Amino acid sequence: MTHYTPRRPGQVAPQQTQGDDWQPLRQFTRARIGLGRSGDALKTPDVLAFQAAHARARDAVHTPLDVQGMMQTPGLEDALHVGSRAPDRPTYLRRPDLGRRLSDASLAMLEKGDWDVVFVAGDGLSATATQEGAIALFEAMRERLSDWRIAPLVIATQARVALGDDIAQAMGARMVVVMIGERPGLSVANSLGIYLTYAPYVGCPDSARNCISNMHPHGLPVPVAADKLAWLMREARHLKLTGVGLKDAAPETDVIEVEKKLT
Repeated sequence: MTHYTPRRPGQVAPQQTQGDDWQPLRQFTRARIGLGRSGDALKTPDVLAFQAAHARARDAVHTPLDVQGMMQTPGLEDALHVGSRAPDRPTYLRRPDLGRRLSDASLAMLEKGDWDVVFVAGDGLSATATQEGAIALFEAMRERLSDWRIAPLVIATQARVALGDDIAQAMGARMVVVMIGERPGLSVANSLGIYLTYAPYVGCPDSARNCISNMHPHGLPVPVAADKLAWLMREARHLKLTGVGLKDAAPETDVIEVEKKLT
């Protein structure tokens, strides 16, 4: 953006300076604001950055979840791997309904127990997000819920949020937390969504869930998400419900201070 001072006739024009009035605002958002122009087109660096972001979003959707790598994490030796009724990624993307139900083989392998909660790490629409954040959140929750009966972690592929209802019902869990990759955008491709459901059952409506979204390196830090989720889970167990009847009145956490500790 070019800045200049209007001049009177005969006055020598002052030297023009180049500046960017949008720069101070960019620290508050990852959105593309105040993009420059070269003629009628965007500048080359902005075009290339957009193309790179689009490629990251596509990769997030299509890159498969590294299930074996997750199951080899120390402390997760009892983790289970299940799949939905969608046999492959193309089918999963075309048929969301198949991603909400367990395959027959997966349903047969799950054993009913007496669990307060089961955590499900689902690939969703961004396996990248699940790969990066699900285990860290699960471990943080085990620390915060040391007095709860927590089922083995279930890693689910070709998964939608409602697949957690099928899993919890088969395992006899009174609550389910689905940690799943959110639909990637052109600003963030690795955002994890967290869905809490009390007394889940097949066909459970979305209005019966609580959601914590935008857990990623530039958004909600793991400790903050874990604190909020732990509060919601304790309230859910006390009230025996989740969803529209459970309001988020958790104490606010200073995100900036948490980020300073993490760095």
